[in-house]
Amino acid sequence: MTDFVQTKLLPIPNPHRDPTMTLDEIIGADGVKAIESAGSISIHAVGDSGHENGLNQELVAAAMTLDYNTMHPEKSPAFFLHLGDVIYFDNTDKGYQAQFYIPYKKYPGKIIAIPGNHDGEIFKYDGTPTGQKKTLEAFQRNFCQPKAGVPPDAGTIYREMVSQPGVYWWLDAPFIDIIGLYSNIGEGPGFISGKTIGQKQKDWLIATFNTINKSRAISTRKALVIAVHHPPFSNGGHSSSSQMLTDIDDACKQAIIQPDAVLAAHAHNYQRFTRNINFKNESWQVPYYVIGTGGRGIVPLETATGQVVGDHSYDSSLMGYGYLTLTATAKILRFAFNQVADSGARTPYDKVITVDLKSHKIS
Repeated sequence: MTDFVQTKLLPIPNPHRDPTMTLDEIIGADGVKAIESAGSISIHAVGDSGHENGLNQELVAAAMTLDYNTMHPEKSPAFFLHLGDVIYFDNTDKGYQAQFYIPYKKYPGKIIAIPGNHDGEIFKYDGTPTGQKKTLEAFQRNFCQPKAGVPPDAGTIYREMVSQPGVYWWLDAPFIDIIGLYSNIGEGPGFISGKTIGQKQKDWLIATFNTINKSRAISTRKALVIAVHHPPFSNGGHSSSSQMLTDIDDACKQAIIQPDAVLAAHAHNYQRFTRNINFKNESWQVPYYVIGTGGRGIVPLETATGQVVGDHSYDSSLMGYGYLTLTATAKILRFAFNQVADSGARTPYDKVITVDLKSHKIS
């Protein structure tokens, strides 16, 4: 099956500049100074939101908005990292207006993204066009502009979008490095490299890991998070992307580095795994999240009971909507998931997970 899927993958667009962003490009230099002074950064993360007239998408957006404190912006989320499938089946200005700009019109923070499979599609499941002639044309028009500004697709909604360097990128921010990858258009599994799409994204990933390692040798070690749309592990909605994970593991091995967490979406539910890794003769516990809970229809999944398969345990699951907030300091990386009910009420769901960046243990 994986060989067949690879024949259907579409080319990965080249970045329009060096695929590195810094936080000041997103929130400005003053915002960065405030976060550095506060000693921590927090970030919203969720995927699979795109839904025209989607009530649940708007409820999740409204719940996320409640996390903003205008009196203390340094304690508010720095931005929202969308984990892909911004749009479903309508990659046009009308589609972006209905599925992105309108649902997030009251969300006060900046939004960056990695593309999902539906963002890259040229044709829908029934063979009809999605409205874009080139893969990721609409995504790049809205997220990868030559310079920051309000894209034409926003219409009369003032949503200033940042200028992402491409569909894959490295965000170099205080306390955290985030690697955003593009896993292509397949319903499953995902690929970051392959026979038809080549090795350029994986080669870039290895080079970027090496750059991060070099910076760690001369400055403070920061948390490292990988964001990719297709989940390396999944127990419902979509299957695990084991070949993609092998590629990521190989890149880590070549660069002698490990992520502190991995974020994904694609499956329309919430799942949390813990992977146990031996790295440099140390035992690491790495959380792997599936957060496809941004508003698109929820799908069933296997209930998590802590069951162990291979090197990972399946620790938490939810067939519902919500969003993740991650917080990074110089010492820890913390994750908290809020469920958003059909009434709009939000409640904490799952235990708060804290990764100690020195011991690499989860508590």
